[in-house]
Amino acid sequence: MNKNIFYAIVGLMLSSALFSSCNEKHKGGRTDTYSSGAIKFASDESFGSIIDEEKQIFESIYPSAKVNPIYTNEVDGINMLLHNKVCLVITSRNLTKAEYANFEARQFQPRAIPIAYDGFALIVNKSNVDTCITVDNIRKILSGQANKWKQINSKSKLGDIEVVFSNGKSSTVRYAVDSILHGKPINSPNIFATNKTSEVIEYVQKTPNAIGIIGSNWLNEKGDSTNVTFNKKIRVMSVSRMAKATPYNSWKPYQAYLYNGNYPLIRTIYALLNDPINGLPWGFAHFMESPKGQMIIFKSGMLPVQGNITIRDVNVNE
Repeated sequence: MNKNIFYAIVGLMLSSALFSSCNEKHKGGRTDTYSSGAIKFASDESFGSIIDEEKQIFESIYPSAKVNPIYTNEVDGINMLLHNKVCLVITSRNLTKAEYANFEARQFQPRAIPIAYDGFALIVNKSNVDTCITVDNIRKILSGQANKWKQINSKSKLGDIEVVFSNGKSSTVRYAVDSILHGKPINSPNIFATNKTSEVIEYVQKTPNAIGIIGSNWLNEKGDSTNVTFNKKIRVMSVSRMAKATPYNSWKPYQAYLYNGNYPLIRTIYALLNDPINGLPWGFAHFMESPKGQMIIFKSGMLPVQGNITIRDVNVNE
């Protein structure tokens, strides 16, 4: 298998003053509609660049609407929804059974709308030659069983492994605990948290022994409309399900490998709604799953949930 040839997705055809909250069912206090008014909503910080573009296009189509994101972490964003501070949150998990029960006990009917698929991506310094890794080794690093690069590659001279997340309450931390460690806590002896995702990339750029954990929507080189060129200032690791990772059984989080399931660490991005009057939060959430909204997601490097996908071989020299 020639690793300079991979599948790339090349087409996507897709068949204040007044801010509202959701403190109670509609009693006349809210004036927003599906396409007008002003609201605040919450989003995981790591999706900020995509949400900003969705907001810009939505407001250009509906000039009477103002949707104002509060960028925060996944834990605080969902808590804002549960405590009726917002009617909409963009995050990488569905509501739990207990959270659904909480809403239903208050006679609400929340909705979860899947809008995209994202890769749980691992990045390393340009000087790091360890570009392939198994899911099991990721688990060992996060659990603290492997804390030196020699334990991953016996020829490595990098020393201790430094693990860097964007935030202790981020969606990537939650995914690591739930989906990789199966509920056990992260126990790496050298773990760091930055304030935002861009700082994870900056830290990895200047730290040879670091491994950063971010969403794949942060990887694309700007200006590449094919979504096949990753940020050249860092290396993106290829991940394998096998017991030993090789260039032939490991995959990077390209859109095509999310689409065909080759990349093993995939998460669904949701718009979580609790909007009893089906107003502006509902309108913006449905815009993101519409053809225009899905095209924005496609161009970001994420995989849209809706749409007909065309795949072909592309030659790439890395």
